[in-house]
Amino acid sequence: MLKAISKAYFRIWDGMTAVGTFKAAIRTAMSAPAGPVALEIPVDAQRDLCTPMMSFAPPTIAKVQPTPRHLELLAEHLVASKRPLLWLGGGARDAHEAALALAERGVGIVTSTNGRATVPESYKGSLGAFNMTPEAQRLYAQSDFMLVAGSRLRGNETRNNEMKLPRPLFQVDADASQSCRNYPVDFFVHGDAQLVLDGIVRHLPRDWRADPQWHYDIAVARAQSEGALRQTLGPYQVIADDLLARVPAGCHPWVRDVTISNSTFGNRYVQIAAPNLGVHAAGGGIGQGLPMAIGAALAGNGSKTIALSGDGGLMLCLGELVTLVDEKAPVVLVVMNDKAYGVIQNIQDAQYQGRRHYSAPLTPEFATLAKSIGLAHARVSRVEGFAAALDRAIAVDGPVLLEVDMRAIGPFAQSFGGPPAGAAGGAR
Repeated sequence: MLKAISKAYFRIWDGMTAVGTFKAAIRTAMSAPAGPVALEIPVDAQRDLCTPMMSFAPPTIAKVQPTPRHLELLAEHLVASKRPLLWLGGGARDAHEAALALAERGVGIVTSTNGRATVPESYKGSLGAFNMTPEAQRLYAQSDFMLVAGSRLRGNETRNNEMKLPRPLFQVDADASQSCRNYPVDFFVHGDAQLVLDGIVRHLPRDWRADPQWHYDIAVARAQSEGALRQTLGPYQVIADDLLARVPAGCHPWVRDVTISNSTFGNRYVQIAAPNLGVHAAGGGIGQGLPMAIGAALAGNGSKTIALSGDGGLMLCLGELVTLVDEKAPVVLVVMNDKAYGVIQNIQDAQYQGRRHYSAPLTPEFATLAKSIGLAHARVSRVEGFAAALDRAIAVDGPVLLEVDMRAIGPFAQSFGGPPAGAAGGAR
């Protein structure tokens, strides 16, 4: 089971092998492609005396070196283009300096959800994570070169891999098995994204710049994408704007569960201050928000963690509220409470003539639940009161459950029934 859900599985057999196994697990987790590993310590091994036979210093992680000729080739194609785009994924998070240097040369930036803030999300030439809006697709049609760095081009960010991307399309990844995984590419470069982008910058002629109109067109497309999104939110525009004004300014870790509010505005509209401050369930699994928020808060960056969850998703990990209190984790847990699995109800309305089944789970009265475990609680029933309630929650020393009563506030202006499907598809 652990092998199936992890990048790798390790087991400590006795005290003599404990340190070496720990180091192997750490190295595997941090090597490209980085990911979680499972480490099992049987009960009898836990009782054994640990005899370290080597230093327990953090292991050195070697980065995959790109071929020099490939760096020259990438630079040549970039120089030959006028409207290039750089798609940044989670594997390019460490490449922020080189990515920004390319952006300053006029290269347009677009990111996956995992690659957010590699270049500041407020940057004039960046689409941010508005990566599959109609406006973004029009930009792709105008681009004459795209370089994808450290991204798998997941289906839910490319309309099930049917979205047309610019050609030529080049891909860079430290994991060679990612080559053409979801899109056929014209050329693949095996190497660490940071090393590759640094190499491209070094090979560029000093006087080269992309079309000066390109960043303006990107800024217009970004503004249009944001405007179109805001129109779908209805009263929740206010909450989205309040979060936008506070999350990046306060350098708050921004943790999101799978919920309508995240799928609409949390994943792209509410900006983050740095790549490591955005935490979400990349695999789409619901119910991970609160545990991830506790982990982010205890990791500690000096700012209070703000987490976004739905009431349905919270039910899958409700017991972790006790952990939140026990650990005094500095978290504001914003619970969007519509007393339903809202996206499921929207799908049932759209596809099954409104026949709703098993989409309204029984949820507790959160104020009473919070009081019973000593968790600070506040309820917002009008969007105009959200900003002040959020500020008070941030100021509290310790965790706060901030409940947004969606039934009192009302529905979104446009129902959300899952991510868009197909190259020309809308919300299902």
